[in-house]
Amino acid sequence: MLALLAGPVLAHEMTDKEIQGLQNKCSTMTVGERIAFWAEQFVGTPYDPDPLGVYVSDGVIVADKSVDCMYLSFRATELAISNSPEAAVEAALRMRFHTKGIVEHGEVMNYDDRYQYAIDMLQSGKWGTDITPTLPGAVEMEGAREVKTVKVLPKEAIQKDMGLLKTGDIVYFVKDPAKRVVGEIVGHLGILKREGPNSDDPLYLIHASGHKNRGGEVVKVPFGDYVNDMPFVGIIIGRFQQK
Repeated sequence: MLALLAGPVLAHEMTDKEIQGLQNKCSTMTVGERIAFWAEQFVGTPYDPDPLGVYVSDGVIVADKSVDCMYLSFRATELAISNSPEAAVEAALRMRFHTKGIVEHGEVMNYDDRYQYAIDMLQSGKWGTDITPTLPGAVEMEGAREVKTVKVLPKEAIQKDMGLLKTGDIVYFVKDPAKRVVGEIVGHLGILKREGPNSDDPLYLIHASGHKNRGGEVVKVPFGDYVNDMPFVGIIIGRFQQK
């Protein structure tokens, strides 16, 4: 199935065999460690310039030659929770959609049913647990559309609560309500990796850094540095159960 649902394969893209080898390699890690591991495999990958996402426009599941922030979060997680390339595709069909992805003749037919808003993705329960309400600095903030309010760790509280964040946490960066255009509470996504076993070890953000009209690539940067300069008012944290 993977071959049927993948876009054109470039020389630098991983083969099914290479993916399987990496899945075997990280099989003893916790789910959070696996998510971060897979996110790191995409560091240096070009930013996807397609406004919808090339995977949506092409009707495919696998489109690893270029990624945006949502696809990176999707794909890293799907590969992390699966034990084969084919199982990662099945996970995508379960998890990227409000209902389930439908494939006909190798093409995804119902991407209109996908999670277009990242907050809906998290609130579905398919993408881990929203742990933000458990963080000491969390506050209630204005939502959008059917989501009236959300619990957010505001920018000024992130450094204080940073020791509570873990490898594999998915970060949902929250936009200022005054700057939202189409009801988008979340303006960006990324994945955390802590370089060491302790809560005060360096914490990094792996994310697709770029713009649809100016390019970019997946980078790994110190999370604290990113927070200091970010244009967002706070974050929401999604976490998969560690096992």
